[in-house]
Amino acid sequence: MVRSPLTPEERERGERLGLLLREARGTRSMVEIAAVAGLSPETLRKIETGRAPTPAFFTVAALAGALGLSMDEIVTACSPLPA
Repeated sequence: MVRSPLTPEERERGERLGLLLREARGTRSMVEIAAVAGLSPETLRKIETGRAPTPAFFTVAALAGALGLSMDEIVTACSPLPA
């Protein structure tokens, strides 16, 4: 299966998600948050840096739980910006 290229909007949404996660993580280490979420630190690193701009729902949900974020907060922060 060939994956379609991401749109600029999808890339931008991934960058906003990464920023939100970095801010929510604060001074806690990537290793600590990844372990709590049940992910590898490399997966978290890719999401935070925008190299994985479209993570799976359950990955985002696990990170939200580990960081004390609600899914509503994530949706609001990552929704398209008004034109």
